[in-house]
This record gives sequence, C-alpha cells and structure tokens, in this order.
Amino acid sequence: MVPESIRSFFAASAGVAGALIGLLFVAISVSAERLAREEAGAQVHRIRAVAALTAFTNALTVSLFALIPGDKIGPTSVSVAAVGLTFVAAALLSLIRLRQLLRWATIRDALFMVGLAVVFVIQLAEGLGVIADPGNSGDVNTIAVLVVCCFLIGIIRSWELIGGPSIGIRHEVTALVRSHNRDEGPADQQPPEPAG
Repeated sequence: MVPESIRSFFAASAGVAGALIGLLFVAISVSAERLAREEAGAQVHRIRAVAALTAFTNALTVSLFALIPGDKIGPTSVSVAAVGLTFVAAALLSLIRLRQLLRWATIRDALFMVGLAVVFVIQLAEGLGVIADPGNSGDVNTIAVLVVCCFLIGIIRSWELIGGPSIGIRHEVTALVRSHNRDEGPADQQPPEPAG
C-alpha cells in the first residue's frame, strides 16, 4: 500500500515521466536517420534510445500504478523490472554480437546497462517485499528513489542519443595538459628575450 505521504511524489513523477517520454520521441524523430543505418554504431544509438525509453516507461508505469488505490505498486514494480532486465540482457547480447564491447564508448554504454540492471534488480526485490508485506512503507520509499534513478539514467541516455556535448574531467585535464605542452614547446624554439 502506498502511504499518503508519498502519493504526491508519484503524481508529480507520472507527469514528469510523460513529458520526458514526449521529448524523447522528438529526439528520436530528429535522430531517425542515424538510428536507421545498418552499421554497428547505429545499433549503439538504438540501444541508447531504447534504454532511455525503458527507464522513462518504468518510472511512468510504477508512478501511475502507485496512484491506483490498493496494493498495485508491488506487482507493477516486479513486472516492469522483469521487462527492464530482459531489455538489458538483449542490449548486452547485441553489443557482444556486434563485437562492440571492447571500445571505450561501448564499454561506457555497457556500464550504463549494468547500472540500469542494478536498478531493476533492486526494484524487483523491493516489489517482492511490498507483495510480501504491503504495510512496509520502506520498500515503497525505495521504489520511489529508484523512480528518480530511472529519470536520471533516462536523461543521460537521451542526452547522449542527441549527441549533446560531453565535458568530462578526464577529457578536460588531458586537453589542458596537451595545450600547455604545445604552448611551451622546446626551449630552443623559444624566441630570444630582447636585449635591454
């Protein structure tokens, strides 16, 4: 049973999920040409798109069923977590099939898939906990936190899908060091100081 104190969270969450799914459809339609290609890189983009959709749909479904009176959140959490785990398994198999798993960008995508799988496994366990003890509000609160995690994962995947800029600390430090080394150059190529 969903406690009254958290119902407003699920109501807001359902609205946010619906809006994000709509925006994702716009992003997918803008990226349609890139997603339709037959090359291996296009498959990675398709996986990102479906990962975002899976995360947002998970959040939407759990949130909507949490608003229905009765004990709906437990079975719903278990069901959508199982569907999500099936998607993660298929996505990882797709990366292995395309022999894309050994590239850094693809390893990063695989790590996101593993993170999404962890969210789904915890959601599955918490859903089973709610089914076993419907009065345990701790399991429902954990499911609410997992809804937030799904939003964050979906937003990151969507950003990467549209090719949004990435400013990572590793990249920026490397660029700074290279720029600094290029500016200094060898000592013998430095212009002489003017005589005073």
